[in-house]
Amino acid sequence: MSYLINEIFYTIKGEGYWSGRPAVFCRLSRCNLWTGREEDRASAVCNFCDTDFNYAERLDVDEVVDRVFSAWPTHAVKPMVVFTGGEPLLQLDAPLINKLKDLGFYTAVETNGTIVAPNELDWVCVSPKILTRLKQTWAHELKLVYPQLSPNPRDLEYYPASVKWLSPMDGPKLAENTQAVIDYVMKDPRWRMNVQTHKMVGVK
Repeated sequence: MSYLINEIFYTIKGEGYWSGRPAVFCRLSRCNLWTGREEDRASAVCNFCDTDFNYAERLDVDEVVDRVFSAWPTHAVKPMVVFTGGEPLLQLDAPLINKLKDLGFYTAVETNGTIVAPNELDWVCVSPKILTRLKQTWAHELKLVYPQLSPNPRDLEYYPASVKWLSPMDGPKLAENTQAVIDYVMKDPRWRMNVQTHKMVGVK
């Protein structure tokens, strides 16, 4: 089995439940909601993505594991790997997850929820995108970019997740969207406000 890998890097988790926690990010190429090409953005299902996931290097499972393992600085602390994309569940599978778990890694994924996550994962973060059907029917955390026409927070009030976040949509209306998130969370404290602290402090 081989995987199309965009990049593997060590950083500080910048948002969500694990914010502030050092982790190795394994970014897999390809997405089912956008090609990643600017010329296709207007017609994409998700047209506000700010991640460049197009570059791809084909690696086999042992090569991915070796690079993730090598990126972690000390095994005196339980290591964590976050699979992201693009949409990582187009490629992520049990053999890769289990090999990293055998090395002691806590395994997490950030997914748009349109593909069912492998049971082997320790942590699932679902970030729904506009007009998509959620096939992942639960999550440890739900992270919704706001505002979107659909889904909106009311659509996801009863989605099973331990923590539910609203993230201000980035772009030219960031300040306006941030205030909209503040207003919504203050009215409905079932939601929490999520901000991208890695952008604020200048880490990847």
